[in-house]
Amino acid sequence: MTLTLIKGSYRIIGASPDGDSVRFYPDDPAAFTKAGLRVRLNSRGGVQLRLDGIDALETHYQAQNHGGQWRQPVAPAQDAATGLLSHLGFRTVERDEDGTVTAATPEQVPGHILTRFADKYGRAVAFAFPGQRSGRTADGGQVRLDVRGLRPSANYALLQAGLVYPTFYSLLYVDLREAMASAAVAARDAGKGLWAADVTAGGFRLKSRTQLRDELVILPKLFRRLVDYLGLDETGGVSLSGFADYLDTRDDRLFTVPDGHSTELETLVKVRRQSIELTVAPEQIVFDEG
Repeated sequence: MTLTLIKGSYRIIGASPDGDSVRFYPDDPAAFTKAGLRVRLNSRGGVQLRLDGIDALETHYQAQNHGGQWRQPVAPAQDAATGLLSHLGFRTVERDEDGTVTAATPEQVPGHILTRFADKYGRAVAFAFPGQRSGRTADGGQVRLDVRGLRPSANYALLQAGLVYPTFYSLLYVDLREAMASAAVAARDAGKGLWAADVTAGGFRLKSRTQLRDELVILPKLFRRLVDYLGLDETGGVSLSGFADYLDTRDDRLFTVPDGHSTELETLVKVRRQSIELTVAPEQIVFDEG
């Protein structure tokens, strides 16, 4: 998989990094333009990264349909954020009550990313690495990322530690996806991190909105669809009577591996009264990037 190398630094003061997204500042202000990536830069030239192949529990999710702001259980979400920042080289991080970083040691750390496209929100979809890359590849040069080169990335490290879910999209190359899937399966089998509390595959019974915020550790993609659906209910209820139909309207196209079955998320989510179960393991699902 050939990607563009962009060198720079991670800065987090004034931002709210979570377990799969962090602010990156390129050394070359024109780096993303030169790479042909349409990213959204802040006033200081920083871009929000979306770490490829992983999904951390939500800390601040604005639901659709006027559903308000939601979050998933705090402890595992914080563990992922702490794991990411520690891997990148931050030794201490202080936050306010809203999760905004107010102080960090050091205030910024050197790093580099490998990327080749931006998502529809203007985030660079990337593999994030601490420190400066060794070797002769110049800033803005092309790097072929293989499984060996993947392992030092924050993306892989977080999966290996069981701090995030594998969530794959179609533009991720097969060899990298398979390596990341194997890391996630090993973490799950060992009961590491969030896997000790995960109820996505085993199924759960939804009783209240508080339970969804504070107790249930589930795949963030499924969580987002749930709270978007609940936002349609102005009474504050949690009835799932229309959830399957709602999922069908979202048309989350995907294919499953290794069988290559093309379908949509609705067909993989079993809804029985107030119970929900994802019938295919997350690492066997590949969503359409489009």
